[in-house]
Amino acid sequence: MASNYLRKKISRHFTRQDEIVFHNHIPSYETIAEKFRDIDELGIYLHIPFCNQICPYCPYNKEIYNEETCRKYVHAVIKEIDTYAAILVNKPVTSFYIGGGTPTTMLGKGIEEIINHLYKRFNMKCHVHMESHPNHLTYENLNAIEAMGVKYLSMGVEALHDRHLKILERPYTVREVKKSVERAVNRNFTCVNIDCIFDLPGQTASEVEQAGRDMVKMKIHQVAAYPLFRFPYTRFDREHQKNGNALATMLRRRKFLKILEDIFYDYGFERSSVWAFTKKGIDKYCSVTVPLYVGLGASGGSYLKDIFYVNTFSVSEYIKAIKEARSPIALSIDLSEEMQMAGWLYWRIYETKLDKGDFRNRFNTSFDRKYGMQMNLLRLMGFLTNNNGQIILSDKGTYWIHAFEDFFSIDYISKLWGTSKVNPWPERVVL
Repeated sequence: MASNYLRKKISRHFTRQDEIVFHNHIPSYETIAEKFRDIDELGIYLHIPFCNQICPYCPYNKEIYNEETCRKYVHAVIKEIDTYAAILVNKPVTSFYIGGGTPTTMLGKGIEEIINHLYKRFNMKCHVHMESHPNHLTYENLNAIEAMGVKYLSMGVEALHDRHLKILERPYTVREVKKSVERAVNRNFTCVNIDCIFDLPGQTASEVEQAGRDMVKMKIHQVAAYPLFRFPYTRFDREHQKNGNALATMLRRRKFLKILEDIFYDYGFERSSVWAFTKKGIDKYCSVTVPLYVGLGASGGSYLKDIFYVNTFSVSEYIKAIKEARSPIALSIDLSEEMQMAGWLYWRIYETKLDKGDFRNRFNTSFDRKYGMQMNLLRLMGFLTNNNGQIILSDKGTYWIHAFEDFFSIDYISKLWGTSKVNPWPERVVL
């Protein structure tokens, strides 16, 4: 297909690789320890793979909660923590994010034990950022969440019209979810974020506007508003027709996002990433914020400068590997410097701003020498400003540059995650 050919040509331009290939080459304990020697700080990602139900649109690694499996999973994650603790040698952990799945399925069922063990074994210099389900946010559960040290809480609201909630198969009404948000924002969290999806099937511009106005009235600190991404291995993609061709979809999404941008800016929010808007003066909720990180649990991914590796997606295989004192890592890829630079640029664009000095410190070369021509072209298109060593994307640039990036990332995720969900120990995955 023409799109695949174009994707490969552009990827080769930025990475200097004919193919991006993950192999089942498992880095040794000694290799991983060596990678940490010149790392000053890192982030931790903890994956909780359990949900009470499987949402048809969700691409993430998850399975239905089972008490026995959950108990075994807790023991396995604690053992994986101990393995890394011996390697980290007291290096500061400055970012800690718990995702899923649905982390709050494990409230009172072992997640507290995992977090306590992390703070005991690692040099934790940060608070907890954690995802949650609105139905779990009772007064009692909010007490438990605060007691775990969670200061940054995200809620998967997803939609604010009952008909859209039914399409997404979310098990609550708009009235019920607003009550959950109210309970959360009246607590002592530093930042309460809600996730909300737009460009839902049949959604109108007036519905997007109403949802945006309802969100800001709920006194939340942050909104992550993103379009409905379709992944081919999800049930939603198989069962629902796509709404128009690719260009029409991109133009419609830009229109809807512009509606939300105007509302959020009017109510004192500022853009904190491609899809997130945070109240001015509030420390934002986000996933791992430092460039280098370790992923714990089934499907946890780790990035250590020149290597990226990912644990098996299978919860049972993850538990089995840890129990048998084997590595849970399923796939890895060695990253050339060109690939590291491309990855750095991707994530800084996602954050909508970048510092050229950070690039020089990381790669010991000039950002302008490497990407100056491309940045100048984007500046002339009105996509960014380039002043005093800082590049800041405009709203227009944020959307269209990231849409270009999604041309690659969604395809890559579909291949890597789609394969890993079917085969716990793939031989190789070609992106």
